[in-house]
Amino acid sequence: MTQSTEYSKHVTVLLAGGLIEPAVMEAINAIAVKYNLTFYLTMAQNLRLLGASEENLDTIKQELLDLGLQLKGPGKFPVPKACVGMPYCNLGLVDTFALCEKILARFGDRTGVKPKYKIAISGCPASCAGSRLVDIGIVATRKGYDLYVGGKGGALPRVGRKVAAGLSEDEVLEAVGKLVDFHAARTLKKQRMFKLLDEPDFPFSVE
Repeated sequence: MTQSTEYSKHVTVLLAGGLIEPAVMEAINAIAVKYNLTFYLTMAQNLRLLGASEENLDTIKQELLDLGLQLKGPGKFPVPKACVGMPYCNLGLVDTFALCEKILARFGDRTGVKPKYKIAISGCPASCAGSRLVDIGIVATRKGYDLYVGGKGGALPRVGRKVAAGLSEDEVLEAVGKLVDFHAARTLKKQRMFKLLDEPDFPFSVE
């Protein structure tokens, strides 16, 4: 039996911290109903619409853009994944959504960003956002933010290595900028951050 090689198309809506307002969700749902699409909640806290066709894909994208939404595409700065943090979790030490917005306010307009890396923000050392398993992981503690670099999931997972501890929010933003710039300067293709940790000019000492 010959297996079909035809696949339906999809489009991914980027959601900062996985947040979406009810009115926006209603508008997206109307588009999904109109084009008979299915929702898929991605591991990165984004919203993927499955089941588009080659004929209607561009139309669906435009209707989503008309709602003011950001769509996943090449060259875009990665939207951080975040746990709920304060005030929604009794273990949360910081407002993770606010930090996510600050990161995007500073870096979100960058274009030509080279893949591949992921960012996660955890509001306490329990690290529910998986901050030790992404390229740039931010973990809030009672002494400030700890910064982890070089984690990844997949078939050969790696735990990120701590490169800084007790950072202020401003220092976190500065550190993210250094790492993003270093990644951009050191690779021309899709490449995870762990492959760059041993570079002699890596911007942090790696434990």
